[in-house]
Amino acid sequence: MILEIMVELKVYNSILKGDKKPGYILCKHIPVSFREDDALEKLWLEHDQALKDFKVEKEEVNPSLLDLKREIAYRIYHKCSFCERKCKIDRDVREGVCNVSKARVASEFLHMGEEEVFIPSYTIFFSGCTFNCVFCQNWDISQYKTGIYIQPEILADMIEKRNEQGARNVNWVGGDPTPNIPYIIDVLINCNSLIPQIWNSNMYCSIETMKLLHGIIDVYLTDFKYGNDKCSLRLSKIKNYLEIIKRNHIIAYKQTDILIRHLVMPNHVECCSIPIIRWIADNLPKAAVNIMGQYHPEYKAMEYDDIARYPKHSEIRRVTEEVKELNITIV
Repeated sequence: MILEIMVELKVYNSILKGDKKPGYILCKHIPVSFREDDALEKLWLEHDQALKDFKVEKEEVNPSLLDLKREIAYRIYHKCSFCERKCKIDRDVREGVCNVSKARVASEFLHMGEEEVFIPSYTIFFSGCTFNCVFCQNWDISQYKTGIYIQPEILADMIEKRNEQGARNVNWVGGDPTPNIPYIIDVLINCNSLIPQIWNSNMYCSIETMKLLHGIIDVYLTDFKYGNDKCSLRLSKIKNYLEIIKRNHIIAYKQTDILIRHLVMPNHVECCSIPIIRWIADNLPKAAVNIMGQYHPEYKAMEYDDIARYPKHSEIRRVTEEVKELNITIV
C-alpha cells in the first residue's frame, strides 16, 4: 500500500529520494523584477510570468520569486482575503474572522500520528481557523487564542533541527494555516533545508492564496468535509462550500501532489461522504484518499442530534467500499 501511495505522490517521493528540490528552494532560484512601490496588479503579473517561465538559476537570486510572494502576501495581509470569507481587515490593526492577527504557534513536534508515508512529520499547529466547526477535534486551538509568536528565523532553525532528527516533511496545520501565509513565507525565506512542505488545510482558500502556494507547497493534505452547502453552513458556518472546495482541489491537483482526507460523520454518509467520493473519482482520478473513522463528538457536537454519536462500523464500511469500487487509491 505504501508503494502504491508513493507512486501517486510523485513530487514528494522525488524530493525524499534527492532527485528533486523542494518547491520553496526552487523559488529562491527564480529571478523576478519588482519594486516595493509597484501596484499589486503589477506584482501579480510578474509573479504569474515567473511561474510560467520558471527559469531556475544555479545560485539563489535577489529578488527571487519567494521574495515576490512575500511582498504580495503582506499586501493582502493588510486587507485580508486569504480565505474566501474575505473580511478585508488590516490584521496589523485587529484579528480577522479567523481570530488571527500575528501568527501564533500553538505547538510544534515530530508527529507520529499522520499517514504512514509522512511520518515522522514535523507538524506546526497554528492557533485560529477560517471555519467554526461545531464538532472541531482541535477546538481548543482553532476557536480560541493560544500559542506564541516565534520569530521566523528561530522557527527556520527549528525546522533544520527537526530535519536532522528524522522529520520527513514540514506539515503546516492548525486550526488552519491559511491566515498565516505571510509568516510561513518569512520562515521559508530563512530556511534552506531540503525538506518537503505539506499544506494541511480545510482548503477554503481564495484563488490568490492558491497562487501564492503554487511553487512553495509540495503536497496538499486536504480536508474534504461536506457533500453539500446545507451541511457546511449548519455545522461549520461556511457559505458556498462546495464551489470553493471543488475549485481549490482541482487547482491543487494541477499544481502538485494531493492526498485527500475525509472524516466519516454519523448520519452524513449519503449526503456528504458518497457525493464527495464520486466527485473525486470523476475529477481527481490520481488523488489518494484517506477515509478517517475517528470522529467522536467534541466541542458543541452534542447539541446536534445527527452528529452526537460515533459513526457506526457499517457507515465507515459503506464509504470505504465506495472508494474501492471506484478504484481510488486509499491510504
